[in-house]
Amino acid sequence: MAQFPTPMARAGYARVSTQDQNLTGQLAALKAAGADPIYREKISAVRADRPQLGKLMAGLKPGEVVVVTKLDRLGRSTRELLDLIDRISKAGASFRSLGDPLWDTGSSQGRLLSTMWRRLPNSNGS
Repeated sequence: MAQFPTPMARAGYARVSTQDQNLTGQLAALKAAGADPIYREKISAVRADRPQLGKLMAGLKPGEVVVVTKLDRLGRSTRELLDLIDRISKAGASFRSLGDPLWDTGSSQGRLLSTMWRRLPNSNGS
């Protein structure tokens, strides 16, 4: 998992799909990365109404970093993930995935990766 060398405000998002799953591993990784607060949900990403994700997105501040353990915790489809990353960026915040270190939109490489994915023909939700 990635370590963060500079102190920035980090908001974590942890999600599992069913009530039977637990968030322990995600919460430990997000805490180790310095995320506070951590928004938690036990809800399928297929559902459009994810209240904790809504709170996180509504409360984003410029310079803040949204941190998840894996890309699929934020969005299930490529399109949804890219749309959420775009909304995070428009709020003046950045996005980092601990398990996918290339996905750090606070870096030039992460911004390039995000831009390239948007331009791929099959990034429309698959």
